[in-house]
Amino acid sequence: MSLPRTGVAEVVVPVLVRDLTPTDLPACAWSGSTAHLMQVEREVVRAAAGDVDYLALCTPADVPVAIGGIDYQVTASVGTLWQLAVLPALQSCGLGTMLIRAAEDRIRSRGLHRAELAVEESNPRARALYERLGYLAHGRRPDAWDVQAPDGSLLRYETMCTLMHKDLS
Repeated sequence: MSLPRTGVAEVVVPVLVRDLTPTDLPACAWSGSTAHLMQVEREVVRAAAGDVDYLALCTPADVPVAIGGIDYQVTASVGTLWQLAVLPALQSCGLGTMLIRAAEDRIRSRGLHRAELAVEESNPRARALYERLGYLAHGRRPDAWDVQAPDGSLLRYETMCTLMHKDLS
């Protein structure tokens, strides 16, 4: 293969969408701290009970490069998307779009017709993606969660989120 003068070549790699498993978690360290991965592990356990789906987009080597959950317990008859993440080096390559479309398919497969999510107001790039995919803002609310500091201690992170929804009919 010869490279164009810019030194940039396009590489196309197929990805597979599947359920995230506990054995995937070490390969998902890019998505957050140890405390975050412990939370993801608890959500994967909830998936076994049918309360959530937790998806992984994987390379042919079966390595997750994007992950995200759908919670069916937050609001009746709605799939709530959360903890959506794409490997930083692969952001803006269409993986977030693929992940969200796969999540919407899962929601539809349960006979539901609405998806919701909350996006931090400090993350306009993510909000722009959701808007391109047809999500509409319908409110805002404060949110907070624990994050792990470099020394291992937990700190409370507080933020303001825009609430968004999409009709999947």
